[in-house]
Amino acid sequence: MGRLEFDKNVKDENNHYDGENLPVISDLKTLITRLNDVFKSDHINTDLVKGLMEAYKNNSEDWKQYAHFDPDKLTRNLVDSGNGKYNLILVCWEGGHKSTTHDHANCHCFMRQLEGALTEIRYAWPEVGFLEEQPLQEIKRFQLNASEVSYINDEIGLHRMENASDTGRAVSLHLYCPPFDACKVFDKNTGKTIRCPVTFWSKYGKKADKY
Repeated sequence: MGRLEFDKNVKDENNHYDGENLPVISDLKTLITRLNDVFKSDHINTDLVKGLMEAYKNNSEDWKQYAHFDPDKLTRNLVDSGNGKYNLILVCWEGGHKSTTHDHANCHCFMRQLEGALTEIRYAWPEVGFLEEQPLQEIKRFQLNASEVSYINDEIGLHRMENASDTGRAVSLHLYCPPFDACKVFDKNTGKTIRCPVTFWSKYGKKADKY
């Protein structure tokens, strides 16, 4: 597999649609088929991927088999491995659940909100070579509502996500490309980092052996 190149100006040559002429995507199976078509190329149009995620007509009957909740922490549930080029993951959040503040290991992250709402908080990277501890600088904060899509990569910054409700559940669909098995987690008060493995609560609807 060659190195993937991402550019919103890349012309899509594998499909008969573009960011302004998207197909109707009525179910999750069709979304996966469309995404696999796009990722046949090593040159990926980020606007096209974002548009496909937006075009999916969300139906909980499509994804409920992958929706597994844990009362103590958010769960990451693998839906599709994208022929090794990406991971499509359903993330399930009980009320009040939060992610760590993290980078994306040089990958591209697309997030489609399916149910409930999440707050996304973005931070600037700590200054390189700065010896003293320093809090991360918040650069943006917004709410991701049902049917909305957000995109981030390491050039944009770091982020964390949290359930916008103390009691209501939230479900989000994430596409990570290329897949990664570890990322950096940041202490937002000091800027210190640790390397954290990325695991799945379930794979293809079945509980994973380890989490």
